[in-house]
Amino acid sequence: MSRLVIVVEKASDWGSYYPSADVVTAMDYLREPVGGDDERTHVINLCRSYKYLGTGYYVSLLAEARGHKVIPSVRTVNDLRRRSLYGLQIDDLNDKLASFLPAGGRDTTDFGMLVYFGETAHPDLQDLARQIFDIFPCPLMRIEFERERVWQIAAVKPVGLHTLDDAQEDAFAATLEKFSRKIWRRPRARKQYRYDIAMLVDPNEAMPPSNKKALKHFIEAGKHLGIEVDPINKNDYQRLAEYDGLFIRETTASDNHTYRFAHRAEREGMVVMDDPTSILRCTNKIFLNDLMVSRKLATPKTEILYRDDIRRLRDLPERLGLPIVLKIPDGSFSRGVVKVETPEALEKAAVDLFSHSALLIAQEYLYTEFDWRIGVLNHEPLYACQYFMSRGHWQIYNHGAKGTAKSGGFRTVPVREAPSDVVKLALKATQTIGDGLYGVDLKQVGERPVVIEVNDNPSIDAGVEDAYLGEDLYLRIMQEFLRRLELKRLGIQP
Repeated sequence: MSRLVIVVEKASDWGSYYPSADVVTAMDYLREPVGGDDERTHVINLCRSYKYLGTGYYVSLLAEARGHKVIPSVRTVNDLRRRSLYGLQIDDLNDKLASFLPAGGRDTTDFGMLVYFGETAHPDLQDLARQIFDIFPCPLMRIEFERERVWQIAAVKPVGLHTLDDAQEDAFAATLEKFSRKIWRRPRARKQYRYDIAMLVDPNEAMPPSNKKALKHFIEAGKHLGIEVDPINKNDYQRLAEYDGLFIRETTASDNHTYRFAHRAEREGMVVMDDPTSILRCTNKIFLNDLMVSRKLATPKTEILYRDDIRRLRDLPERLGLPIVLKIPDGSFSRGVVKVETPEALEKAAVDLFSHSALLIAQEYLYTEFDWRIGVLNHEPLYACQYFMSRGHWQIYNHGAKGTAKSGGFRTVPVREAPSDVVKLALKATQTIGDGLYGVDLKQVGERPVVIEVNDNPSIDAGVEDAYLGEDLYLRIMQEFLRRLELKRLGIQP
C-alpha cells in the first residue's frame, strides 16, 4: 500500500474537517527524517501559498527530493507564476464560456470559478475545469476569466484552504475524498511486482492498435517479468504519478490526450513508449517526408501542395503522372488518403482534403499487391508482415460507406525471411525518429524498396503481427521496458 500525506500550513486549516492521521503540518513534514522508508508516499500539499522559497514551495520541493509524488509539483508551482502559459492548450474557451453564461449575463466582462482537484460547482464548465487541472495539477485553485472581444484566462491562482466558506469546504471535502480514494488509495498488490506500467487504451476505439487478446498478452508478459501492466483510459491522467512507465496502446495524435499523456509521463521521468517526440515526428506525414528526403532515403516521388497554390495543383499530373495519391498529413489506417485518376478528380479531391488541412501530400501511385510492415524496437527488427490490399481496393483498409473498415489479408514471416534491403531501409528510417517501438511501411517495386511512412504506436494484434513469434513478441517488448526501467533505477539514461 502507498502512504498518503496531506500537508497543511497550520493545524487550524484542517479544523473544519475530521481529524486524520494522514494530515500533518508543513513544519512536521519538512522535519521528517529523510530515507529509510521504501513505502510509496503521495503528498497533497494544501499550504496557504506556494510563493517561491516559501513554506508551501519547500514542501513540494523536498517532497520531490525525497522521491515522493506530490501535487502540486514544483513545475506546476513555477508554471502558475508564468502568465504566458494561461492561454495555451485551452480548447474552445470562448465558446464554452459564452454558452455557459445565461442570456442576461452576456454583457459580463469577467468571471471566476473555483476548481477542486479538477472539479467545479458549474456542471457546464466541468470539461473546462478538468482540462485546466490537467495543465496545472493543483489541488485548489481559482480560474479567472476576462473578456474584451473574446474570453481569455486572466489568472490561475492557487487558493488557500483557510479562505473557503462552509459550502466551499463541503465541496472541497467531497472532491478530496474522491481524489484520494481514486488516485492514491486504489488497492493494488504492488509488492509482488518490481515495476508498474500504465497501458493507455480506449475500450471504444473502432480500430485500436491492439485487440483485446493482444492487450491480455501484454499483461501476461509483464507479470512474467515482475511488471504490473495496468490498463488506464483518458480519464486517468492524474493517475500517471502512480506508475513507473507508460505504454500507449491507443491511436496517437499530437493534438489529443495521447500526446498530453506521453508528455506528462516524460516530465515525470517515466519510461514512455512511445515518447512525445516520436508522436510528433510520426503523426505528420509532411514532417516524415522531409525527414526521409533529407536523409536521402528512398520514397515515392512526393510533392507538398498548398491550399492557395492552384497552379501547382493543376501542373501536378505532368510531374507525378496519373494516378496520384493525395494524403492529409495526419491520417491513419488509410483514412484521409485518396487515389485520383483524372485532373478533374484531382481538383475535386484536393478541395475536400484542403478543408481539413492547409497542406497536403501528393505522391506517385505505386501498385503493389502488398505493403511490407517491419516492426522495429530500439533500432532492432522485431517482426515482419505483408499486408495485402483489401479485396477490390487499392489500399490495405477499405473504409466503406457505412463507416465500417475492411482490410486485406496478411502474412507474417520471420524477419530473416523478409528481403534484407527492405529490413535495412526500415532500420535506417527509424534511426531518424528515435529508439522506440515503430512500424515502418514500405513498398517493394521490382527490386527497389521505398519508405511509405514510419508509424509510432504500431498495430500489434493477436493473430496478426504475433503470428510467427507468438507470446515472445509481447515478452520482447516488455523486456525492453524492463531494461529501461532498470537503467532509470541506476540513474542511467536509457
